[in-house]
Amino acid sequence: MMGLHRDDREFRHPGVSFLDYKQLDMDRVLTGLLPRLWWRGSSSVVIGSPNDVPVGEYAATILESTAWFQGFDPEITHRWVETCLLDLINRGRQGQAVAGLRPLHGFAYRYRVAKRSRPYGADEQLYWMIYHEPGGRGPRILDSLKQFFFAGIDAHTGSPTPTAGDGVDVETQALINLSQVIHRKVTDREAKAAQGYPPLDPDSARLLVDDVIRLLYHQELIPRSVLVDHLKILFAFHLARYHLRLMRLLPLRIAGEAADPPCGFFLDVAGVPGTSPAVLAERSARHWYARMSEFIQATFTVKKLDDLASHLVKIGKLHRPPTGVFAVPELLRLLGPSYRVDRDRFAESRLPRVLEALQEPGQDLDPATADLLDLGLDPFTTYIEIIASCRVAFHRKYLTGCLDALLLKNRPGAMIAQPRRGERRFVLDSRLLEVLLQLALLRPDDAGGLHTEAIRVDEFLAVLRERYGLYIDQLPPGDGFSVANLADQSTLRANRAAFVAKLRQIGFYNDLSDAYLTQTITPRYRLTSAGTSR
Repeated sequence: MMGLHRDDREFRHPGVSFLDYKQLDMDRVLTGLLPRLWWRGSSSVVIGSPNDVPVGEYAATILESTAWFQGFDPEITHRWVETCLLDLINRGRQGQAVAGLRPLHGFAYRYRVAKRSRPYGADEQLYWMIYHEPGGRGPRILDSLKQFFFAGIDAHTGSPTPTAGDGVDVETQALINLSQVIHRKVTDREAKAAQGYPPLDPDSARLLVDDVIRLLYHQELIPRSVLVDHLKILFAFHLARYHLRLMRLLPLRIAGEAADPPCGFFLDVAGVPGTSPAVLAERSARHWYARMSEFIQATFTVKKLDDLASHLVKIGKLHRPPTGVFAVPELLRLLGPSYRVDRDRFAESRLPRVLEALQEPGQDLDPATADLLDLGLDPFTTYIEIIASCRVAFHRKYLTGCLDALLLKNRPGAMIAQPRRGERRFVLDSRLLEVLLQLALLRPDDAGGLHTEAIRVDEFLAVLRERYGLYIDQLPPGDGFSVANLADQSTLRANRAAFVAKLRQIGFYNDLSDAYLTQTITPRYRLTSAGTSR
């Protein structure tokens, strides 16, 4: 039995997601985003890219540059470079190697080792989600991110400005200076012109831009390396949330439903396996991950509709849109009755090849494929059902790994955890909680700016539910849950108590009162509407 032809097994469509569903690392995703910020959406072609440069060579470069790094101790410098400046694979283990510089400054991307620093399309997804934000704020926010990451660099020449060291921490200053030392060895140019698609879920793009604006409000107060870590956690959170929502929304769009039901995730705050909140969080995660098969089939449908659209363009029955690419809503119109004959002909031209690939010479088709043929579905639906049945298990494995990585499974900032021999469950790690708190404590004012303001615990819980779909002291409406019973009510109270305890742990809450309306969260950093501390 042969494998499916490439045209049949091709799955990914950038109108759904730019991600190549693999296990990714957010340091490398952020590193991949940096050239897109510099080149306005394009990636870059690096000239003289470092390859297998050992840690010691980076440290030696610093020590040789006495103008900038005078009096540095060799041993301490080596440890500092290894710990704070470099992104390593197999850190501290056999096979440790440099993947690149940590993305603390814009030109860090020039020194990545491509084979070890792959963003797997997540950098493109982030860039175009922000760019195509439906409120029109995207280009401005991308410029703000560029100014933040390329602080101290002239936007036209790429050289440090006279005030490059002002307000920049020592790690960032080291990266700026290091890049200038080896600038003659490593540079880059713009790659081919970028092609972006608008996000399939525009509300998620709007929320992402909103949160980036709020986080960048803190850039004068939060240490730069900490703010970069906050951005990585925030980007991972929004990418994960976007794709979880797509797993629900795309099958609905394929079915012709325009509804956008709320999405809810129940989080175990204490993070202790086997407790009653953990059991509910396991149920929530199980329900969401079970949607993968439907999503994979829906993505196959979009990809094959794109193939159909290209065919119709060739024979003059369809014109490409002005952008040159078909967005998903445009492709879904091909599911309408006026294109039924074209769909059937397209599928009938491909089905024999698929059936031949799935049938051993001289033997009958496998029962599952034969059953699909016997259902009497139209040719296009039959074609999609058959190729999806062949490829779902393969793609589910990689999609699971990708979602785990975006949800930072078992890592700082995680929204999902899984013990070695247990089920996944949604959690609320302290780092993620801190990032979301920084955003929630900013409120708009009459002048059009933002300022920090204390909020009650119950208000913050409402923000998590209504803004992000994160449920702590209530059960989500649907998504695997029904009305809370007495046992659930006790579990929810315990989860809320764990939430308040975690707020105390991270220093945002110190009121010892148990009175519901007096439990108040206070800002760690105070900002006026002008963005200054007070």
